[in-house]
Order: sequence, then structure tokens, then C-alpha cells
Amino acid sequence: MKIYDISQEVFGCQVYPGDPEPEKKMLSLMEKGGLYNLTAFSMCAHNGTHIDAPFHFLRDGKTVDAICLESFVGMAYVAEHHGSVSGDDALEMVKKAKEQNPEAAKRILIKGAAEVSQEAAEVFASSEILLLGNESQTVGPEDAPMAVHHILLSADVILLEGICLAEVSEGVYFLNAAPLNLSGADGSPCRAVLIASER
Repeated sequence: MKIYDISQEVFGCQVYPGDPEPEKKMLSLMEKGGLYNLTAFSMCAHNGTHIDAPFHFLRDGKTVDAICLESFVGMAYVAEHHGSVSGDDALEMVKKAKEQNPEAAKRILIKGAAEVSQEAAEVFASSEILLLGNESQTVGPEDAPMAVHHILLSADVILLEGICLAEVSEGVYFLNAAPLNLSGADGSPCRAVLIASER
């Protein structure tokens, strides 16, 4: 079994333009006479590797705590793509995933500098997948992310953004990207990992 950590380190992570950056504060330091080391931190729910809940873009959408853990934990398929993902590209990804493992086709992770188009979002939404992941800090175009988010989140497709797949090959893995249990939140950081069974 091989475990791939596909998460960004929090304090040096990528931040979507305009979002606040994570901040760390040492409340107690042993090297300064403290009895223990104690860290406090603050961050945006969408810093680094994180999930988007439907409530992020939908007024009445599900919040993080209302999403079934099955969305974040289970078999997943990694597909490599660079550039804009077209509707045909999305169809091919779903097809290949289903051929390799029908359960993995419920959670698709896109490796590479890829941007999901509205046409691709429609395909993924109609394919009844549970989760769509990508390496960028936003699944759609950075300058106009709303339409793609609306299409996917309206279909209860949870988004896993800001993952790191450089060391991961295309194929089937076991994914654990469970978010923090944040009541009423529109998103949450997570420690996402992929597990490959030994071949």
C-alpha cells in the first residue's frame, strides 16, 4: 500500500486572489520559558487544499456539516488533463473511470493545469458523480468561476480544490478528503490523501 499526500502545507499554501492568507501565532513557546508549545491559527475556509460545499454559491445549499462523508471518502479516479476541459473530455474521463472501476467513477480528480468549462461541468453534473477535484484553487475559470460552481454544486457535486497530484499517475485510488466538521460553513480545509493498493 502506498499513501500519497495530495494536500498543500497550510501556512505556505496557495490563496485565491482576495482571500485572507492563513496566519499562525505561537501562544506559548518552551524556548521562551513556556511550559509547553501552543499554536493558534486563523484561515479562510477556502485556503490551500479544501472542499466547497453547495452553500458556497447556493443560498439554500448544503453546508459542510450536512454533507454525507461518502462524498469525500471512497474509490476515486485520477485523470490527467491540461488546458480547458471540454464536454467531450469530461465524457471520456467518466467513461474511462467507469471502465476501470464503477465506484471510482463517483469521485474524479483532474491532474494538471486544467480548467473545467461550463460544458464539462454539465457533463459531470449529469453523470451523478459525488465529487470533482482539481489542482487549481478554483474548479472553473479564475476570472469567472460562478457559472461552473453553480452547475456542479446545484447537482450536489462536492468540489475538492487545490490538490497536489504531481506524484500521482492516472488510475484508481482510495481517496480520503474528509473536511473538518464545521457547522454552517460553506467550505473547509482538509488533509486529502490517495491510497494505491500494491500491484
